[in-house]
Amino acid sequence: MTPSDPSPPVRDPEFLTGQALIAMPGIGDPRFERAVILICAHDSGHAMGLVVNRPIDGLTSPDLLERLGVTGSAEAPDEPVLIGGPVERERGFVLHTDDYLNQDTSARVGEGIALTATRDVLEAMADPARRPRKAVLALGYSGWGAGQLEQEIRDNVWLTCEPDEALVFSHDHDHKWSQALARLGISAEQLSGQAGRA
Repeated sequence: MTPSDPSPPVRDPEFLTGQALIAMPGIGDPRFERAVILICAHDSGHAMGLVVNRPIDGLTSPDLLERLGVTGSAEAPDEPVLIGGPVERERGFVLHTDDYLNQDTSARVGEGIALTATRDVLEAMADPARRPRKAVLALGYSGWGAGQLEQEIRDNVWLTCEPDEALVFSHDHDHKWSQALARLGISAEQLSGQAGRA
């Protein structure tokens, strides 16, 4: 579908929508160790993001689409489903390039990237004529309450970087964390649990 306004939203510099979080070493929570999270929504009341480097062992997009009864599921790209975060692990989200947009249900996340959490995008993924150029399916999400993410950044829990398609959609999940750090000119060896924020 063609959106009525094709331009991406103007990012509020106070918030991190469209930015990637990079977990600092020693984060103290195994669910987020070496995590890279794309922030999909952030305002004064909450933040929500999807981990983009945690594949679920043995579960691919065609498998999940078949379980959900999506017609043509075998046509979907054979890519792993990701663990988007610890909240609502049964709920699905699709991060995708913005060549697919549903005016009513898709939200632009950043430059060229959108998020859709409704069945229409699953059906599009199974249709070679309609599917987004790149997409990743995630179960669950990562969430923060009012001011929580801002405090974690002040406490050096996360670094932030500007993501792109390569970082979000790459299949090299094992190296995505170090690749995100490299965007900041940092190597993993340089970091300690006490490193400052970028």
